[in-house]
Amino acid sequence: MGRWDAEHTGGGRTPAGIDELERQLRELAGARGRMTGLLQAVLAISRDLELPVVLRRIVTTAMDLAGARYGALGVLDEDGTRLAGFVPVGLDDQQRARLAGVDLPTGRGLLGRLIHDPRPLRVDDLAAHPDAGGFPPGHPPMRTLLGVAISVRGRIYGNLYLADKHDGEPFDVDDETLITALAGAAGVAIENARLYSRLRAGAEQFQRLLLPVLPTLAPLVAWADYRPATEPALLGGDWYDALALPDGTRTAVIGDVAGHDLSAAAVMSQVRNMLRALAHDGAVPPSEILTRLDQAVHDLPDVPMATACLTRLEPRGGTWTLHWSNAGHLPPLLVTRDGTARYLDTDPDLPIGVDPSLPRLDHVRALPPRATLVMFTDGLVEHPDLSLDAGLRAVAATAASLADRPLDELGTALVEARPGDLHDDLAVLLLRLPGAG
Repeated sequence: MGRWDAEHTGGGRTPAGIDELERQLRELAGARGRMTGLLQAVLAISRDLELPVVLRRIVTTAMDLAGARYGALGVLDEDGTRLAGFVPVGLDDQQRARLAGVDLPTGRGLLGRLIHDPRPLRVDDLAAHPDAGGFPPGHPPMRTLLGVAISVRGRIYGNLYLADKHDGEPFDVDDETLITALAGAAGVAIENARLYSRLRAGAEQFQRLLLPVLPTLAPLVAWADYRPATEPALLGGDWYDALALPDGTRTAVIGDVAGHDLSAAAVMSQVRNMLRALAHDGAVPPSEILTRLDQAVHDLPDVPMATACLTRLEPRGGTWTLHWSNAGHLPPLLVTRDGTARYLDTDPDLPIGVDPSLPRLDHVRALPPRATLVMFTDGLVEHPDLSLDAGLRAVAATAASLADRPLDELGTALVEARPGDLHDDLAVLLLRLPGAG
């Protein structure tokens, strides 16, 4: 080392200015790391729109951000005076088992203090705090606490609680700052989830108003259900309908208009109403009715595309015969009382809205007494991780195992055990024939 170096470094010692610079750089790197973590946390809690999922994600994200072993989110009641809900995270199976039967907190002690004073709360020794009320039997011991209020539209929605950092240190000012910032984003995420829930409920009600109340189809028994998609595009184009004609014929249809928005729902209503009017002519075969529907659809300003399966059940001397025509839809499933389930699989014709000049086919099949006809849209069977054939087999297996059960029980089981993941809406229509004679 030369003379200049020795003179200006104090004989090999690091100048105080360099130590300070290193300290500032470490603080800056730490601040950048915390900011990056906060931004990632905000993105994490903004991914979901289901309120229970959002609440739990807020807790787990806050735990990761502060390095906490335990976390919980307490939801206030309408008066804002006590906890009406509590979402605990971090307990293992044994700890949850020991707390089985213990009532969830309602907001007393330290939890109550945060309810009445929404300022951030940090406690280094819970047992020594004057407001501590102790833990119920079986509760894991906790030493430190960080509590932050979450507000939605200026009103306190609930409180976020963190306990015991993994490193054993108490929560510090940096932890409080990070979690307070996260709580602000959490309020927005909660409000979005609540708005989404109200929107979905309104959309589902609107969709159901577009669908008919099934008429009396005696001596046949009918059951139907509709489930909206869970995705933000709530409305859909799935529909069903059924008619009882004066000559004893029973007509049923299942269909799906392409699209998942308000326009698809409106077009679905138009298509369903047109088909209902056309299906009243019992002398016209199902293929001709679908052809007429196709021609009518092409007169609309924006020609929609739709699939539909139109069936007609005709009584003949104590037995029933099925006539049907399929416009690009999934085949109906015939389930006999002995537990045999078979798809009435034929080459489907083109969907509605493609080319009304092409011919359509009719199909005929005699039905045994007490048989059940199952018609559904693709939302029941489609799943991104399954092939369509696998979904169809799963539905057939469920139907076969419950072939002799009451129709509502069978229909509910099909919907609840669906292979589909509800990323698409679904409609299901079941018709059961009477016994012999």
